[in-house]
Amino acid sequence: MGEPANAPSSTPVGVDPTRASIARVYDAALGGKDNYAIDRQVLDAIRTAAPEVRDMAWGNRNFLIRVVRFLANQAGITQFLDCGSGLPTAENTHQVAQRIDERIRVVYVDNDPVVLAHGNALLAENEHTGIADADIYRAKDVYEHDLVRAHLDFDKPIGLLHVSTMHHYLGDDYADVMRAYVDPLPSGSFVAVSHFYDPEIPELSATARAMERSMLDSPMGSGVFRTADQILEMVPGLDVIPHAAGSPPEVVPCDSWWPDGPALRPLNDAQRLVGCVVARKP
Repeated sequence: MGEPANAPSSTPVGVDPTRASIARVYDAALGGKDNYAIDRQVLDAIRTAAPEVRDMAWGNRNFLIRVVRFLANQAGITQFLDCGSGLPTAENTHQVAQRIDERIRVVYVDNDPVVLAHGNALLAENEHTGIADADIYRAKDVYEHDLVRAHLDFDKPIGLLHVSTMHHYLGDDYADVMRAYVDPLPSGSFVAVSHFYDPEIPELSATARAMERSMLDSPMGSGVFRTADQILEMVPGLDVIPHAAGSPPEVVPCDSWWPDGPALRPLNDAQRLVGCVVARKP
């Protein structure tokens, strides 16, 4: 299923301040405090290609909040598997879901020691939420993890979240990685994916490739942009949920997926370069 070289985040960075961490770079993009100079250096490099990169990060984060709310409130999902949870920030998956129903179960998956320490501290008194130490690019290991099996019932629908994860997987077998997640899911489950997005519009594609190069050449060493067709390969055999009333089932920018209100200004380039898809397993 792909060698470790295809997924730099499979090798945990931990507290090493000389190595950029995917989780810490995202934290810096969201304005957090749990990051080092090396992480901010990566963010500055990306910003040279897309000055509005912080809008991109928040578009992705706000998509996560909306999709969790939708799945818990409208789709009746009572258990979530959130892969690549990252560092805790405002409105984590369990906080959004359990505000709707405190009995909803959430399992986060990550393998970075810093993320695990933060997560375990945050969840110490939450009996319905846990964090599993596993490589998110190895679905079999995730599904066989003791904590995952203890918390989630695979006879009932699951909300699988791969939000800002698969663009850090560099291998051409990215669809196989996701299929290993999708195939064992019970009927009625949902899969939500967000991903760096090349909309195949010349001027936007140029920006996407410049951002991609800045990330691959940075100390983070990962971050690839994929097209709509490639992102759809990550939800094989599933029914894509339209992003708005009367819209076709397609990949759209995260900010365009059932926004909380009317859009009063057009999306900037960075916001148009992070896409998403939500799909249901028949």
